[in-house]
Amino acid sequence: MNFKKTLWAATLALGLAAGSGPVFAQKKMIQVKGSDTMVNLVQILAEEFMSKNPGSALAIMGGGSGTGITAIINGTCDIATHSREWKQKELDLAWEKGVKPRFFVVAVDGLSIIVNEKNPLDKMTTPQVGSLYRGEIKNWKVVGGPDKAVSLYGRQSNSGTYTFLQEHVLGNKNYSLDVKEMNGNAQIIESVIQDEGGIGYVGVGYLFDQNGKIRKGIKVLNISKDASSEAFSPLDKQNIDSGKYPISRPLYEATNGKPNAAVAGFLTFETGPEGQKIVEREGFFTISEAHKAQNDKNLK
Repeated sequence: MNFKKTLWAATLALGLAAGSGPVFAQKKMIQVKGSDTMVNLVQILAEEFMSKNPGSALAIMGGGSGTGITAIINGTCDIATHSREWKQKELDLAWEKGVKPRFFVVAVDGLSIIVNEKNPLDKMTTPQVGSLYRGEIKNWKVVGGPDKAVSLYGRQSNSGTYTFLQEHVLGNKNYSLDVKEMNGNAQIIESVIQDEGGIGYVGVGYLFDQNGKIRKGIKVLNISKDASSEAFSPLDKQNIDSGKYPISRPLYEATNGKPNAAVAGFLTFETGPEGQKIVEREGFFTISEAHKAQNDKNLK
């Protein structure tokens, strides 16, 4: 897997003239907003799509999954990107406003638990991670690490990753007040690199440098479902596809009802062979046949 370094959370608004695809007579720029986990990946997908389709134009913005979901409900974007499922209150609000969301899986992420490379731990259980982030464990020696205070790094509450971890690892309980809230994956990684007691959670696509190697200064932990289960790495697609790695998730895009021709063209590119090669190249995992079938259904 390879991760291409791009400007984090930058806005992409380019209409590229070069390329070999059909010319798009597009009157409106496609607005894409939401997940910071997905922002770099979608930027790259958009660049590739526009280079092949002169006349097409997309603007890609981050801000968090909640920001994207709010934008699609309010009609201020064409595609919402989100790294979690919608909450019931979001679905209810959408229907109240006449918005009928359709969901598309564009990639799969192994949410990765990272520590400083000097931490001797190689693995933890999901309950241990939950206990750490709830603030119940404050010293690494409790989970077999060094006698050192735990430094928690995480995301802000509008992040889909924040919500996903809270629901699937913290048991829907509150985060510790000691969690240092970062603006995105890159900030979490840089903080853990600088802090020997640090722990963070990031999307798998952010773990790699330009050479496809794990970023220097961090260690990616193997995670097990519980104390009696084997621990698995999020770096192996087989562990994700089989469900052996316990903290994986689909990465979604949502539209309001059936997408128009321009939006459908981009979604088809992302979820098709060319787009999925880019997904894999950028360090994420390709979608399953079941995801493809659901995507095709929602395009009609």
